[in-house]
Amino acid sequence: MYLTIEETAEYLNMPISQVTRYVLNGNIRSVHDGNEFLVNSAQFELYFKQLEQMKQMMNEYWSEPLPPDRDIKDED
Repeated sequence: MYLTIEETAEYLNMPISQVTRYVLNGNIRSVHDGNEFLVNSAQFELYFKQLEQMKQMMNEYWSEPLPPDRDIKDED
């Protein structure tokens, strides 16, 4: 499904100016139909999937209990 820059900005929760800059710089792939740039929304599926996996990994890491303190005495 193709989205306009405004729809893409809403979809990504980003400012329109930032999405426009990404499109013009080539960071977001798009097609120019003569009047406006159209962005294929399928290119963001992998990004959102990886983002969810990273959030899950971080939640697992932070919920892991701390190891017991090994009261190591320095024998100097």
